Amino acid sequence: MMKHSNIPSAQTVVLHCKARGIKNIVISPGSRNAPLIIGFSEDPYFKCFSIVDERTAAFFGLGIAQCLREPVAVLCTSGSALLNYYPAIAEAYYSQIPLVVISADRPEYKIDVGDGQTIRQDHVFDRHIGYSANLKQDILHATDRIKKYRPNWLENKSLAEAQQDVQHYNDSELNRAFHTLLALDLPIHINVPFEEPLYGFATNLSVHATIKPLLKESMKGSDTLTVFGEIWNQASKKMVLVGVNPPNSMEQAFLERLAKDPTVVVFTETTSNMYHTDFFPSIDSIIAPIEKSEIKDELFEKLRPDVLVTFGGMVISKKIKAFLRQYAPKHHWHIDPLRAFDTFFCLSHHFKCSANEFFAGLAPSTIPAKGEYFRFWNAIKLDGELKRETYLNEIPFSDLLAFHHIFKGIPENLHVQLANSSTVRYSQLFKLHPSLKVFSNRGTSGIDGSTSTAIGAAYYCKEPTLLITGDLSFFYDSNALWNSYIRPDFRIILVNNGGGGIFRILPGNENTEKFETFFETTHHLDASQLCKMHGLDYLVASNESELEDLFGDFYKPSIRPQLLEINTPRLVNNKILLAYFDFISSF
Repeated sequence: MMKHSNIPSAQTVVLHCKARGIKNIVISPGSRNAPLIIGFSEDPYFKCFSIVDERTAAFFGLGIAQCLREPVAVLCTSGSALLNYYPAIAEAYYSQIPLVVISADRPEYKIDVGDGQTIRQDHVFDRHIGYSANLKQDILHATDRIKKYRPNWLENKSLAEAQQDVQHYNDSELNRAFHTLLALDLPIHINVPFEEPLYGFATNLSVHATIKPLLKESMKGSDTLTVFGEIWNQASKKMVLVGVNPPNSMEQAFLERLAKDPTVVVFTETTSNMYHTDFFPSIDSIIAPIEKSEIKDELFEKLRPDVLVTFGGMVISKKIKAFLRQYAPKHHWHIDPLRAFDTFFCLSHHFKCSANEFFAGLAPSTIPAKGEYFRFWNAIKLDGELKRETYLNEIPFSDLLAFHHIFKGIPENLHVQLANSSTVRYSQLFKLHPSLKVFSNRGTSGIDGSTSTAIGAAYYCKEPTLLITGDLSFFYDSNALWNSYIRPDFRIILVNNGGGGIFRILPGNENTEKFETFFETTHHLDASQLCKMHGLDYLVASNESELEDLFGDFYKPSIRPQLLEINTPRLVNNKILLAYFDFISSF
């Protein structure tokens, strides 16, 4: 016989989650959240995970939601535990990932009176949340405390009437919250106050929750695309720029149409998950040589698009952002069902639809085009690719050479997670196989949860998962390994250059002690002991031949997850990368 918490609001939250099809619940142990833990863990409908560190738990849940493309709930106790969710909530907000944050709270009359483990939890995420549902405390539970501390809650009503009002309010708040979650793919926060006792249970439900059916609203705009088709046809230089984008989300017919248009250049990034031989996957390899050219103004004018079409999430390349802000297109159209960031300060139209819907609507108005836009820049792209191969054959072992071997050696059909900072930026310089599915937390671009996200995403992925990470990102999120949900086919490649090497690429005085301490944060750590503690097989390489030897067995089936640590020289990586852009810069 199934157990339920005997607290009505706990039953209500569980019923709403079940009605919305939210199956995965990531729980951080606590006491105040016991009523919800009982409700979720005793119901076989739910798959519950136990992760102690709330920051890790939230990113773990985000990874599951990212992989499954469905809502996932994270549950914690009261107090500062909730605040540790914030980095993942901000990431979910800007990446439009449906994360359901459920927090247990103390009664309202125990907040700000010196009671333990209490903070102001209501509306705590308001600037980065889709909706905050702050539920009311039940009247029929711990009624003696309510009569003592908040008798005005009864307002001359019977206990049953007062409880009915609470139930109506809580149902309404939950319906609004879940409507936001499902219609907009934004995270929501549900804050539930509980009075003791917390561990009571019942074998039958006492609540009949009112759950309104929610239909995901169509965000299609009412725009007729005829006028935009005319603008498209008249433009001789059209640029399509794709940011973070889910795998297999674009119809192949539209990709082929764009690739065949001689007036179109399609810029993609590693996280765009869009592949075609005629696309431009290494944006900086096009922009950087122009920056160094004696005729850069002429070349930038040649690249400046008449029409810029953007879709997907955040764009990684700083160079393309700087270029389009200075050499603004005549028309910038952004496609997204929810929102349009004016990244280049020249947005002229927002199409509230999917990219497939946009290109399907535009197609009937377009006519075959003639032009040299693609041909000119494609010749430069191909020349740059040849120069890159020449350069890689000349340089010593370094970050750049290590990443070259990493991306060249990834087997087909892997799920790849990229940590932020230098890792995701180096990845933009190389071609990846079209079978790879690539993800990175680019909503806020933080290093704080990359490993946790990857482990969460890997749990349900059909393919094996590879996380590629830098040393600071990995050590910062080392609690990600503290769980029992890491699959044996999970792989980590850790590029350890002894600090925040990316800061050496940025302008600054990198040769001072203060720089090394407060920017680069140099260290002498390795991952061997962490792997031993958490049960991962540990491999290490410090030169090109060792790396190539280890790759032979690294991806083979194993009984434990594996980590490969690649040590690169801290003081030369920046020089080799900057020299790469010099090398490919001759036209």
